[in-house]
Amino acid sequence: MVGEAEDGLRLDRFLVIRIPGWSRRHSHAAIAAGAVMVNRRRGRKGDMLRRGDVIDARLSEFIGELVGESNLALPILYEDEAVVMVDKPAGMPAVALRPGDRGTVANALVGRYPELAGIGRPFEAGLVHRLDTPTSGVLGAARTADDWQRLRAQFSARQVGKLYVAAVRGSVAQPGAITTPIAHRPDDDRAMIACSAGVRPGGARRAITRYRALQRSHESTLVAVTIATGVRHQIRVHLASIGHPVLGDTLYGDQASATAAPRLMLHAARLALTHPRTGNRFAVRSPLPDDFRAALHQLARSSR
Repeated sequence: MVGEAEDGLRLDRFLVIRIPGWSRRHSHAAIAAGAVMVNRRRGRKGDMLRRGDVIDARLSEFIGELVGESNLALPILYEDEAVVMVDKPAGMPAVALRPGDRGTVANALVGRYPELAGIGRPFEAGLVHRLDTPTSGVLGAARTADDWQRLRAQFSARQVGKLYVAAVRGSVAQPGAITTPIAHRPDDDRAMIACSAGVRPGGARRAITRYRALQRSHESTLVAVTIATGVRHQIRVHLASIGHPVLGDTLYGDQASATAAPRLMLHAARLALTHPRTGNRFAVRSPLPDDFRAALHQLARSSR
């Protein structure tokens, strides 16, 4: 139970104070996995606690080291002494949530670069950002703690260029920008929701998504998408909110759009940032994967 001296603490900080040897990195991993409850509700790292709140935390499974898996298929797009850029396949989780997890980008990175085990947040192997599990494309990691801090600062300051390609339902005639704030959906911990100006659940975050058509048909459009912010599921939520859900999206699309493609038709095609050592701007690109191209071909045939 939260005491008087702990009133006003964030949940992640509360765990660090209460548990000997526990770090904020461990707190984030446990909270992200849903292992910490606040008054019988799933906790979030930024929750501000009040005296008398009841915390139920099941943390034993978050103690240990991430297992490296050097045999996982994970193409390397770029590497040097400071950074590693990989080409994440659709269906592979980016980060591990606990030491026993397998099959993630983090597992593959630790298998090839053991020094990454202690970089950044727990069980994330130096990754400086995330991609949703069904999304493919460029994903970056830092190889030292200092490089991780410098790269994370760029993401926080919105100094990173992120270009995605998506196939969406319907014909997108004009380029546009979506600025609707995004919040966690109150009735579903897995999902986010776009909030109208008059209805904003607590914790709504600013989000900016810009899009333009690359290839259009009556039933679907291939669009280029850039995001100036990095809210969870941002592109998927924003495009669905304007009636153009990403094809293959079983969480935000209706049945027709969700079953229109065999995978989520969202790909991180380019990541541009400043090198943490040299200060030079550079970009890493990922070509459209074969399964994405095959789905596009099938969509084109079915629209004729």
